[in-house]
Parts: sequence; C-alpha cells; structure tokens
Amino acid sequence: MRSEITKEVRARAQRAARAQKELRAAATWRKNAALENIAAALCANADTIVGANQLDIARGKEQDMSQGLLDRLALSRARLEQICRGIKEVVSLPDPVGKVVRGQNLENGLQLCQKRVPIGTLGVIYEARPNVTVDVAALALKSGNAALLRGGSAARNSNEELIRVIGQALVESGFCADLIVSLDDLGRPGASALMEARGYIDLLIPRGGHSLIQAVVENAKVPVIETGTGNCHIYVSASADIDQAEAVVLNAKTSRVGVCNAAETLLLDAALPEQAKVRLCEALTQAGVTLHADPEVRKMFPGAQVATNEDWDREYLSMDIAVKIVDGVIEATDFIGKHSSGHTEAILATDTRVVSEFIARVDSAAIAVNASTRFTDGGQLGLGAEIGISTQKMHARGPMGLEELTTTTWIYTGEGHIRK
Repeated sequence: MRSEITKEVRARAQRAARAQKELRAAATWRKNAALENIAAALCANADTIVGANQLDIARGKEQDMSQGLLDRLALSRARLEQICRGIKEVVSLPDPVGKVVRGQNLENGLQLCQKRVPIGTLGVIYEARPNVTVDVAALALKSGNAALLRGGSAARNSNEELIRVIGQALVESGFCADLIVSLDDLGRPGASALMEARGYIDLLIPRGGHSLIQAVVENAKVPVIETGTGNCHIYVSASADIDQAEAVVLNAKTSRVGVCNAAETLLLDAALPEQAKVRLCEALTQAGVTLHADPEVRKMFPGAQVATNEDWDREYLSMDIAVKIVDGVIEATDFIGKHSSGHTEAILATDTRVVSEFIARVDSAAIAVNASTRFTDGGQLGLGAEIGISTQKMHARGPMGLEELTTTTWIYTGEGHIRK
C-alpha cells in the first residue's frame, strides 16, 4: 500500500513538473489573466465553497477542535472576498521571474548577470487553513511554480472545492490543472511520501503547529523551509505611552487568537509605574484573557494564574498570555532570546536609545516598534499574500512572498571565450 501511494505521489509530482515547464516560460500577462480568472471563479462559487467549509466546521466541532483552530478553518463569504482581494493584489505586484539581481562586465569581456527563476515544484503541508490553499496557488502561479498540497483532513471538503474551482479556472486560462494538485485523498501516507520525494519536489514548506513542523523537519528528505510557531513577545518599556500600549497589547492578543502572529508573552518593565502595569493586566482580563504570571505580577494582580516554566515557551493560540516583569531592555531581550520561536517581537517605547538596543539585540524574523505583532503577514506588509512565515535564516526569512519562491540563474555571455 505504501509503495503504491509513493508511486502515486511521484506520478502527480511528475505531471506537475511537466505543467510547470510551460508556466515557467509564460508571459506575465498570461499568469495575471489566470489569477484574475481564479479570483472571479472563487467568488462565483462562493456558495458551494462556504457550504463545503460548513461540513468541515461541523466535523471539527464534533471532534472538539479548539476555538483557535475553528477560527483558522472557517471560510465565510467575507473571508472569501478578502482572499480574492489578496489574489488581485498578487496580480498587481511585479513579476519576480526574469528580474536581474546583479550584473556586470568582467575584465575578460564576459557579460554576467544573475536572474530570478522559479524554484520548480513546491510541496506544502498544512492543516485546518483553507485560505492557505488559495494563497499558495496564487503565489506559486505568479512566481512560475507548480504546487502539491497536503491540506489535512480537517479542511478536506473546503480544499477539495477550492482546488476544483482553481483547476477549472486554470484550464479555461490555457494552463494545465496539474499545476495545483491536492494529496489529501492519500492521507498521512501521502504526506510521508511527499517528504521523501527527493528528485520530484524542489522545496517543501510545512505550515502549522509545532508537532507538524517538527515532523516535516525531522523526516523530510527534500529541502525544507521551516515556518515556525509564533511565541511572539511584547516588551513594554518604562518610556512607553501607556494609552498606545494598551491598544497595541489588546490588538496583538485578542484580535485573532488562533494565528501565529498573535502575542503570547507580555514583558513589563520593572520601572513602569505600578498603575500602568495593573492597567494593562486589567485590560487583558476584561477582554477575557487569562494571565499566566510570575510572582512579581501576581503581587500586583492576585487574580492571575501562576506561570509554570512551560508557559514561557507556549504558543497558546487561545485567550491566554504569559506575563513577566523584566529589569530593562537587556533582561527583556535576553529572555526573548531564550524563549522566542524567532517569529515576531515587539517593543513599545518612546526612548529611541531603548528601541535601538532592542532592535540590535533581538534576532527574530520580524520586529515591531510601537505596533502590533499582527502586522507580520504577507498581505499586511505589501506582499499580496504569503506562503508562510519563515523563522529560519536561509534565503527566505519572515513572510514569504513572490521573490522568496524564486531562485537564481547565472548567465554569462561571451564571444567564443575560453578559459586560460
């Protein structure tokens, strides 16, 4: 059975690679036209897509799925319209394929240039996030790549309908439906075969919780870009504007708890007035957030729960937050360095020297200064959409948009040059 699934995954990857060869050479206007058709088709099929999603939601509730995951899973008409706007934003962005990264004329007369080209065939493994299906399709197509998708059983009905609509729009646009392929019907064995498809998959991107990402990183035999979990910190310095701090902290924690850019740890400077610390804690609890606090915080705010060692490393994805008192920016950044997942860290401060120290000492994919962690998102940062947020330090770090889905080719042109 396993060998049959392995053969099927490789067969689908080969068909995707053949389709990608045509896409690789396609003009930008053809790719944009296909994306416009996909956006229109998704909107035209909104009722069937939302209906399929409701089946997934109902099953998720039966299986006691957490509220955070249910929120990620949900597709309403409004969210679908937002997703389609994201596709149109991708259309409006420059095509990275063919972009010259650098070039020069060498002393020996060779003309040298380095250009961006598609990576090839992508594999993406994710869970309970049907919006990712569309984001991956849009970014892959614009950057000239094919994609094999394993979206997980939680969103199977939603993804099946989305990929059906996308495939039909591709065919109507003169491309092959094999450019965007699902592996959901092959279950977990299909995901395992995708991880081992060396020579068939050029790049594998996992997007999900810690256990999913670790399973891919530890078992994959193909190149992987790790999109990490989001234990995001907010440090409120002694110079912070407390009105601004309250608004930012509430937005970062409560606007949408089931996403990786939500704040999970709040660090309060010891030099903050006690009234300001209590105000922030009260604002969170009044919004329904449970505080997991260190002893210093609990002295001021006895209603908080006792924080355990595990709380400092947790991605809650719920209405919970860890709270700790720190003695200045050095202790804050040392703590972040020890416990951060490398996603996003924020500082709230008016003292520019403190801000500069924070930026210099924090080593994460994104740093927010007097702004919510929720802005670490491809759409919010002008990328149109994202295929994931890389927390590693290879060619892609932070939100991965179009350019991050390309590699480069060196081209040198001579006049019969030979090496001496």
